[in-house]
Amino acid sequence: MKKIREVLSSLRNRFLFPATHEVRQINKFNQDQLLKRLETIQLALGRIESRQVNNEISSQINDYEFQVFSQWGEDGIIHYLMSEVNIERKIFVEFGVEDYKQANTRFLLVNKNWSGLVIDGSKANVDRIKGDYIYWNYNLKAIHSFVTKNNINELLVENGLKGEIGLLSIDIDGNDYWIWDSIHVIEPAIVVIEYNHRFGCEHALTIPYDENFERSKSHYSMIYYGASLKALCNLAEEKGYLFVGCSSNGVNAFFVNAKKMPASLMEVSPNEGYFSGQFCETRNEIGVQIKRTPEEEVKLLYNLGLPLINLEDRQ
Repeated sequence: MKKIREVLSSLRNRFLFPATHEVRQINKFNQDQLLKRLETIQLALGRIESRQVNNEISSQINDYEFQVFSQWGEDGIIHYLMSEVNIERKIFVEFGVEDYKQANTRFLLVNKNWSGLVIDGSKANVDRIKGDYIYWNYNLKAIHSFVTKNNINELLVENGLKGEIGLLSIDIDGNDYWIWDSIHVIEPAIVVIEYNHRFGCEHALTIPYDENFERSKSHYSMIYYGASLKALCNLAEEKGYLFVGCSSNGVNAFFVNAKKMPASLMEVSPNEGYFSGQFCETRNEIGVQIKRTPEEEVKLLYNLGLPLINLEDRQ
């Protein structure tokens, strides 16, 4: 399986970033057809892995990880949760999707024929989504909007979304906590939301709400954004959700609506479910990526002197 994935990655890179004159002469139609066939193979591998997940038995959701279109192993975790949680309306909402090539809901869309709404703050990204074959072959709506806590409910209602849905995925690298806190017109069975692992799991921390927050502009380091896992777990409890774990790469946390929680799933504490990220995202003043260990990134973040809100102080 690993070897097949390496071949697919090599072919995709070759045709997305052609290096020879001969390859550059391939016309766009043939290139698009090739990429579509590669995606078909990618999907087939995902289906094989999903069947293997169905045979796994584990109390830890990260043991079910596999990657098809997600950034890491979220596809596998979502597939597992969908098989355990009773979901009536197979509809998703995801925002912060960029061009939707790498997303938490794309596998649901093309493998399970779910329908959904995706939102991104870049018009160029939304135009690329609308130029993708999946936009026309599946029940997908894509809109261009910079999501705020003041417009998110209106955006959802305007696009026909109210009440119960299957899944909500939030990844906006900034006001994630505040946006989820503001959402009240939909009631997802499952919520996937990014946490900033550098805040650890002991304290309920978030950046202050700033309607115009952009991660790249808040600080050149790119590590000042989002909320801690404990902050999101506390918010989840207030909203009637149970924390069931994180992806092992230390990016996304998963929550299940308490009214939908099956006996087969286990609620865990922030300490039990937390994973520290092992990746490096630090940039210097001119935007060049600098290699730092996770521990060095944590130290840097706390030494920035930028405002943070300890939500436990407000209780």
